Amino acid sequence: MPSNYRVELDFSGKVAVITGAGQGIGRAIARTFASHRAAVVVSDLDRERSDAVADEIRTAGGVAVSVQADVTNGDDIASLMAGSLGFGDKIDILIHNAAYFPLVPFEEITPQILDRTLDVNLKAAFWLTRAALPYLLKSTEGRILMTSSVTGPRVAYPGLAHYAASKAGLNGFIRSAALELAKHRITVNGVEPGMIKTPASDLLGDAELQDDIAAGVPLKRLGDPREIAAGMLFLACDAASYITGQTIVIDGGALLPER
Repeated sequence: MPSNYRVELDFSGKVAVITGAGQGIGRAIARTFASHRAAVVVSDLDRERSDAVADEIRTAGGVAVSVQADVTNGDDIASLMAGSLGFGDKIDILIHNAAYFPLVPFEEITPQILDRTLDVNLKAAFWLTRAALPYLLKSTEGRILMTSSVTGPRVAYPGLAHYAASKAGLNGFIRSAALELAKHRITVNGVEPGMIKTPASDLLGDAELQDDIAAGVPLKRLGDPREIAAGMLFLACDAASYITGQTIVIDGGALLPER
């Protein structure tokens, strides 16, 4: 570590590939990294959404391209990685944020719902990392980041057993991949959001229910997607180069009270 060591949040020359970046947390992550001078590959299942976010970034003076991709499709994943090549031959930061979480009571979960949840939330972490690895190896210090959740690793929520299982598995992947990729100076970490105000959070219930949820958070509000993006930004910066195999809980203190 240099004697003039300082936290540096300038990502000039870095390429970040972000899945599920068309709205909510993913959109905030893409915009945040772009505002700190990373070249961003904005990926989403919905091409109109990814195009819109890439346009927002470029309008603000940033650098971005849009790539439509289904993270459960091998050909789409290959196209996503190739989409970064306009910025060089490397990827510095891979962020898997795409998620699937229909609210379904346990007894109504179908094989199709379970398969899709595991495919998007968990299996895609394997295939994205495998596909990105040749490009990450060309970076001086590669970063792999995952959007996990407090639901599964730490708490449970009615109707999300399938989602909880996928996120608990994702945390296991983070630790194992971190151990195996450390020899390449690639770190693997994640963020566990609590209740964050996004379009997807509307699936949990109406405004009254969300107000009740916010009232139960020690900070008395739902989180902002930009606060999750800030956690990702730190884990990707040089100051976090000795952190790997870890997850950061960002939940407004919701896990603190003993109930």
